[in-house]
Amino acid sequence: MMRNHQGIDMITLRRNTAFRSASSGLLACAFAFLSGCQTLAGPRDVGGKNAVGQASATDSGDPENPVVQVSGESTLAEKTKRANTRLMNFVTGREQENIPRAQLLYQQGDALFRQAQSQPKDQAKATFKKGAKQFHSAGEAAPGTALEQDALFMEAESLFFADRLTEAAEVYQKLQKEFPRNRHVDRVGARLFSISRYWIDTTKADGSSWFKLNLSDPKRPRLDTDGHAIRVLDQIRYDDPTGRLADDATMAAAAEYIRQEKFEQADEFLTDLRETFSDSEHLFLAHLLGIRCKLETYAGPAYSGLVLEEAETLVRQTRQRFPDKLTDPKYGDMVARASAEIAYLRAARLVDRADYREKKKEFRAARYYYNQLLQDYADTPQADIARKRLQQIGKLPAVPTQRLSWLTTILPDTDANRGKPLETTQPTSEPTETILR
Repeated sequence: MMRNHQGIDMITLRRNTAFRSASSGLLACAFAFLSGCQTLAGPRDVGGKNAVGQASATDSGDPENPVVQVSGESTLAEKTKRANTRLMNFVTGREQENIPRAQLLYQQGDALFRQAQSQPKDQAKATFKKGAKQFHSAGEAAPGTALEQDALFMEAESLFFADRLTEAAEVYQKLQKEFPRNRHVDRVGARLFSISRYWIDTTKADGSSWFKLNLSDPKRPRLDTDGHAIRVLDQIRYDDPTGRLADDATMAAAAEYIRQEKFEQADEFLTDLRETFSDSEHLFLAHLLGIRCKLETYAGPAYSGLVLEEAETLVRQTRQRFPDKLTDPKYGDMVARASAEIAYLRAARLVDRADYREKKKEFRAARYYYNQLLQDYADTPQADIARKRLQQIGKLPAVPTQRLSWLTTILPDTDANRGKPLETTQPTSEPTETILR
């Protein structure tokens, strides 16, 4: 039967369009299979009603036969999306969305977790691992729910007590990523912090080992154990920047970078700690280590001296903020030596600049740098060099004599005359017509 353009069934058209988007006949066959398969049916609540449709009953006057109204019928796109989800779960072996089954799996995992707590250590690890699988399946069966939050946390806890720390860290981080405001955030941060500290400690213990690949220990990553530890510490700061462990994680990451002699990265963490956590118990240590990191990153007089200025500012701030701490001879001597080192390096920069000007015979500029050195850093060893050089170049010309100066009279400086207006040569006292004659 022929239909005109106005008589096309829009639902049929949308259904045909959706099926044409499939790249093979397998997907269409799978849809047909899923529609008749009871084990892969959509999520159901305890009462048997579809959890997605959310049917609601209203009083029709007959309490025995209430009128059921669907608050929001699923569109074709939503049905297709759910069908795709069920298909992918079936193909990948994931649990189908089913709240009652998720609750059952969670209870089974909880029973295994409690059972493992009373078992010997070796036997408990295997039981914890079984419980983690049950919690994992429970989370898959209840995506986006509070049950999934608890399931992810308990899965990570089970892996943690099973000494599978790498897998536990991944699940903890997945929980923080998918549910940033979950109610386990404090305990998750504490677990991740302890895992990162364990990785750092094992790296220190194996520092002399030449074989860095881990093939048998599930408590550590396969490669770059200390790198994984720092990334976990940084993630703690990102997930909960106002938490109790944020400043501890920042300091631990900075300390590990210092141990690896990566002073620029350590300085970034220490700067963040000083600027963000003004009430941290690590604040004084962050100042001391920050001074050392800036001095270590200084590359010499041929490069920028900005880090020396920052180090000098940091020394001044340390003396202003922590006068009571500096009464301790250990810390007072440390800051004093750092200040003397900064003065020595800055004086060396001035000598280097003055020497450069001397080589170009720009003695006025050289005298300026030497005088600045004597004014600011008179107690440094370079001050003697400055006094000696000032005596030797004191009467030398300020700038070098220009060679072949007679050429300027023959070849005028075009740059000096550039932009000047042309001058007329006609006398202003005579009229123009007289000149034209």
